[in-house]
Formats: sequence, C-alpha cells, structure tokens
Amino acid sequence: MKKLNLGCGESYMDGYVNVDFHSHIKIDVQHDLSQIPYPFEDNEFDYILASHVIEHLDKPFWTMRELHRILKPGGTLLVKVPHFSRGFTHSEHKAGFDVLFPYYFNPAYSKSGYFGVNFKLKRMELHYMAFFHLLPYFGVGKVAIALMKIINGFVSFFANLSPMFCSRIWCYWVGGFEEIEFEFEAVK
Repeated sequence: MKKLNLGCGESYMDGYVNVDFHSHIKIDVQHDLSQIPYPFEDNEFDYILASHVIEHLDKPFWTMRELHRILKPGGTLLVKVPHFSRGFTHSEHKAGFDVLFPYYFNPAYSKSGYFGVNFKLKRMELHYMAFFHLLPYFGVGKVAIALMKIINGFVSFFANLSPMFCSRIWCYWVGGFEEIEFEFEAVK
C-alpha cells in the first residue's frame, strides 16, 4: 500500500511519502503544493492524508482534483481542515470548510456545484478541539488538558449527531469547532 502525507510539516510519518514546501524539516519530497501538477503519477497512491494543509492553498478545489488524479480508484483520502467557525484563526488560512464541502464532489449535486471529480464521502466528523498536543506549549497543565478532552468528547458527540444542524445553528454557541474531518473514497 502506497501512502502520501501531504503537507507533512513536522509530522513525518514512516511508511508514507512525506511532502512539504519547507526544506528545513524532515521530508521525502519538497514541493510547493500550490503548484499543480504534483510530482506523482496518475493512480499512484492507495491512501492520502491531508491534515491541515488544504486551507493554506489558494484553490482547494483544484487541489482536490489533483489528489483525485494521484489516488488509485477506490483509494482513500483523509482530509482534516478547520471548520469555518474557527477557520481563520491562523494568519495563513485561505479558507474555512463546512459540511457542504463533500457535495462539490458528488455528480448528483447541482450542475453548477459539482466540481468534476467524484469522491464518495465515507465519514465526516466535527471536532470541537483538535490540537491537544500543542496545549503544553501554551502553558496548559495536564489536569486542564484532561478536562478539555472530556469537554471535547461531550461537545463533539452532540455535534456529530447532526453535523448539518451543528454547522448551521449552534456551532458559534460553543465558540466554534477547530476541525472538520472528511474521509473520501476516490470514484473513477
């Protein structure tokens, strides 16, 4: 199984082809992900992880088209991006994402909405909090992190009972969601 870690940053993963723009970190392939095509063959990967990278790129739909190109038929794409309710908390974010994002890759969606490549949505989850590993850098203690994980589990559970209702009605009541995660299957 050939796997790609797109925009790996400091999260180098053994068993993956790790790609990033920066050369001062451990990577396998250096590439500016804004530049399409990517340096990979058609249908090359069985699995692609794109964790908090697509929101930094100017054209996320073009990126999705490119990921579709390099995924094998039936391959899995795991995308983690900021939910729109907290999407612009980083100065280089160009987009926030919502529960409607997968519709643009479904040919049954409106003719003006479908983006030309077919991904089947296998799973979607909202995560109230997503970056527990960064909290110690901000001086957050172990007890506070444990409490935050409990709160995260509670709020995320209710949000995922109806992600559409959460995104449209109550996401701002809890201060926004840090992450929305999509698991897609490439349909070719």
